[in-house]
Amino acid sequence: MSASSTRHGVLNLKAGEWVEVRDQEEILATLDQHGRLENQPFMPEMLQYCGKRIRVSKRADKTCQYVVGWSIRRVKDSVHLDGVRCDGTGHGGCEASCLIFWKEAWLKRAEPHLVSAAHLQRRGAASAQDGGPCTTQDILAASQTTNPGGEQIHSCQATEVFKFSSHMSLWDPRQYIRDLRSGNLRHDFSGDSRSARVLEFLLGILQVIRALVMSFFTEYRHLNYPATTGTLETTSIEVLDLQPGELVQVRSRAEILATLDKESRNRGLLFDGEMYPYCGGIYRVLRRVHHIVDDKTGKMVDMRNPCIVLDGVVCRSDYHRLCPRAIYPYWRENWLQRVFDERQVARASVSETQGVSSLPH
Repeated sequence: MSASSTRHGVLNLKAGEWVEVRDQEEILATLDQHGRLENQPFMPEMLQYCGKRIRVSKRADKTCQYVVGWSIRRVKDSVHLDGVRCDGTGHGGCEASCLIFWKEAWLKRAEPHLVSAAHLQRRGAASAQDGGPCTTQDILAASQTTNPGGEQIHSCQATEVFKFSSHMSLWDPRQYIRDLRSGNLRHDFSGDSRSARVLEFLLGILQVIRALVMSFFTEYRHLNYPATTGTLETTSIEVLDLQPGELVQVRSRAEILATLDKESRNRGLLFDGEMYPYCGGIYRVLRRVHHIVDDKTGKMVDMRNPCIVLDGVVCRSDYHRLCPRAIYPYWRENWLQRVFDERQVARASVSETQGVSSLPH
């Protein structure tokens, strides 16, 4: 497969389908000398998945971007794979854990009955020789450069997203038709009865209507909804020294608002409306985040005060046009509190078996 015949790699995948990531030499043959296909980078962190069989979590037909302002943009022929996030090993140890974009040309359909736990384990080191116009060395070289000032500049899908996406109007109805057809809005009801399909469709329609209404007020009318504005001139930080694996409860909306300034920030960290649904919930600490690559500059940003990422807590895009990117929100420690009550812990454990742990607000 050559870079000039990329459209032949279009699979029109849907959420829930199983795919196999193509072998290293097949993927290299699709890339230009900068390790890109239609301006979309194939990153060093993706090489470890060559040959693996993984399920499609969502179609990536659109995405949010923060490189040039903020906007939702159109992406073509791409998907996100279940649980496959960038581990930052090829980008200075960045801890953002972004969900990776996969061009369909880098994938092929896999039969469900062939998938097993063994297939999900990493295969042996690739023995194939580099071929085509791109090599693994080219991919590595494209991920990090040095500017005239001697600073290291990182290039990844997050920094280049504006280049491999295109403008998409808020009022373009095709984006919502794609959301419904792709399976991105499925609720995974058991069974495949007619009534279940009708219910799935109706719930999807309701999600689309809600997204349109929210987008109208937030993007078109520029209203701050849901309200996240604080009143403080200066903000302080509470240090809890939370560690991975600890259980915490997200504080109430009122408690968090009391820590924010007039720009909805606490020491520069934004509290976004997408974080509101998690208020009052109990979750497990996934990691402490010390440094991430800045989407706009490509420079590594070291945080004076590490932020917290919570397991399973991602942006649901309730207020951002159903974007499937599922970015991890960053939490200040004074927006959280440790859980010591055994009854709360037991209740959280039951909720975790259902995928999300939460308590009444």
